[in-house]
Amino acid sequence: ATKIFAQKFVSSYNFFVTKGSLIFWVMERTERLCEMKKRIFEDWFKTFRDSINTYDYYTDFEKVYRNVESLKVEINILNSLVGSKNIERDFENLLQKYPECLKVIPVLLAVRQNEIFCLTENSIDDYKYLMKRTGLFELLQTRTISNLYDYVTGVEVGLDSKARKFRSVKQMKNLVESFLVKAEVEYYKEIYLEELERKFNLDLSAISAGGTSTKRFDFVVNSNGIIFGIETNFYTKGGSKLNETARSYKMIAEESSSIENFKFVWITDGHGWQSARKNLRETFLVLEDLYNIKDLEDGIFQEIF
Repeated sequence: ATKIFAQKFVSSYNFFVTKGSLIFWVMERTERLCEMKKRIFEDWFKTFRDSINTYDYYTDFEKVYRNVESLKVEINILNSLVGSKNIERDFENLLQKYPECLKVIPVLLAVRQNEIFCLTENSIDDYKYLMKRTGLFELLQTRTISNLYDYVTGVEVGLDSKARKFRSVKQMKNLVESFLVKAEVEYYKEIYLEELERKFNLDLSAISAGGTSTKRFDFVVNSNGIIFGIETNFYTKGGSKLNETARSYKMIAEESSSIENFKFVWITDGHGWQSARKNLRETFLVLEDLYNIKDLEDGIFQEIF
């Protein structure tokens, strides 16, 4: 097909189209850009959400039960130490018969396996010292707990709370993906710049620091001859990271504006932005395709793709 370039239809934006039906896409795109210029940051910012948490955000009980069950036998063996009159001797005798019980001790201290210290050749003495100094011997001997199975279940629930940050990231990605599916577009997940260049014959050196960056887009959409690199995030809490994120994406927006057939899209939300609204506003003014969840619900994907 014969290809033409229609440059600077609106401000400094570039468009790459082919003859035929795509002309209508360019016209619609131009009209939308004019409307986008009318967007007011404060009005847009008011539509940010407090939370997108679903019920499974708080605790992944399936993982909790799975982790506890994997140690069930060893936990029940160690249970014999509850109420022991001579716990150091009983502990040493138990480990000599059932050394596999050692793998339970890290979770008794509410740490994952790779966080426990490295053992020396006097491993049993080391563990006895650890159990005594950390208070685990006292916990077992004084019957502060009635059984280790329930105790480990509680510990696993606490450890799982650390994963909420990652579940929040996953929730936002899942939400954005649901709107991509609804828009019925060709999209890909988690593509690095190098792969993106190779797959779509693009020159992204302007945003890859001359090919040295290992940046990865959460989603990539191929629509009407344009490749859209999409980043997503949701912040419930503020912090310096948000300012850094806004500045980083502002830079990508500016650097990518000269790349033919490529558009950078950022979808973010969350009241964590309250503390970094100034930097977010600066990015809002230079990044055409900056959206939030309300924009997705209003069908922005159907408009830009």
